[in-house]
Amino acid sequence: MNQDTADIRHDWTRKQVQTLFEQPFMDLLYQAHTVHRAHFDASQVQMSTLLSIKTGACPEDCKYCPQSGHYNTGLAREKLLAVARVVEHAKAARDNGAARFCMGAAWKHPSDKDFPYVLDMVRQVRALGLETCMTLGALSDEQASALAEAGLDYYNHNLDTSPEYYGEIITTRTYQDRLDTLGRVRDAGMKVCSGGIVGMGESAGDRYGLLQQLANMPSHPDSVPINNLVKVKGTPLDNVDDLDPFDFVRTIAVARIMMPASYVRLSAGREAMNEQVQALCFFAGANSIFYGEKLLTTPLPEESADLALLARLGLRPERRHEQQPTSEAATVKQALSTARSDDPRFYAAV
Repeated sequence: MNQDTADIRHDWTRKQVQTLFEQPFMDLLYQAHTVHRAHFDASQVQMSTLLSIKTGACPEDCKYCPQSGHYNTGLAREKLLAVARVVEHAKAARDNGAARFCMGAAWKHPSDKDFPYVLDMVRQVRALGLETCMTLGALSDEQASALAEAGLDYYNHNLDTSPEYYGEIITTRTYQDRLDTLGRVRDAGMKVCSGGIVGMGESAGDRYGLLQQLANMPSHPDSVPINNLVKVKGTPLDNVDDLDPFDFVRTIAVARIMMPASYVRLSAGREAMNEQVQALCFFAGANSIFYGEKLLTTPLPEESADLALLARLGLRPERRHEQQPTSEAATVKQALSTARSDDPRFYAAV
């Protein structure tokens, strides 16, 4: 992140978020791209790799998830991977250009038996020079502190959707449970990775509510993954209507405007997007992707196709510690800094 989020927080109302979303499409993209250039080098995209370190049999009932033990999706259940195997994957990710290595386990929360191995994974992957991220479910205060002490850079725990729609998607964990875990992560000194999923049959207002919740946290998440639902046969959401691609691009753009110094990650669902939609997302402020064979259990575009697309767009992978704004970005940032957060020059018609 390129600026302390305390300097750029804005207490958003639902109406203000709606006003952003409902701008003419080109105006919204222009505003988002301007904000993006003020905080990042717009020619760089962060490349992350995500590995499922424990797959399937999750006790949660998230209706979108093939790893839930509540649904029959044909997914094979796997125990926690050996530390050495995780390190092998991390080395391959680093050699293929990834700057961050993310590890996900299908748990409600880490068990006492498995947790020491998780801590060892963090230490060994970080020793490779990679940023580390994990998603392990809910954390206790003690677990959050231990992960921070082991050197974990980021912890992922998505809010998924708005508070109002949340109960339609998950019943085994409350919204407040998720907020509490994110609070423990912040208090332990780790960076927060938190976003959500769109295209789950939610209303436009629920998309407003998701971004409002994320942007009104005590500090903005350092990374904000925006997922487009990947429909998996056997889950309750396998037949929902597809989200209009322009609505997805709008969600990326509004996330960029509301959380200007956060990495906005074009995450799950990217395989189904054509190159033109992905290009619009990058222009709208997406500056992070998952890169590799799978996103936990769902496929991603081939690595060579990703690199080819970035090259065609004049974009390049960001290297660790290489996210300083360009002189052009600094100029734009200086101009925007003259406008207060409640000034319509900064937040359009809000």
